[in-house]
Amino acid sequence: MTPDELATVLGAMPHATVEEPFAEGVPVYKVAGKVFAIFQPHAAPPDVTLKCDPERARQLREQYRSVVPGYHVNKRLWNTISLDGDVPDDDLLDLVHDSYEQVVAGLPARTRAALGSATR
Repeated sequence: MTPDELATVLGAMPHATVEEPFAEGVPVYKVAGKVFAIFQPHAAPPDVTLKCDPERARQLREQYRSVVPGYHVNKRLWNTISLDGDVPDDDLLDLVHDSYEQVVAGLPARTRAALGSATR
């Protein structure tokens, strides 16, 4: 998956917003103000940091050489994934959706309700 393709997927998540609070060219994708992805499209290779269930995060790190504990985030709950082709595109898409869904699930009920059925 190319950086442009991943940026399109991240930006297309329901109610997603994007900011660059850390540095220019490092987009941070949020839903209801909560981060679900930190993307470094200009790194060599590009990478994305995604929220993950702790057990699954550990399994992914064992399965793929390009999945490591999240950079500058809670290493138990976040993985950084290099876009070097090691993780198949379908798995990467699944991880993006899972990160988004975990963040939405952690939002207050009132916020989830305001987002509507598009996030379910």
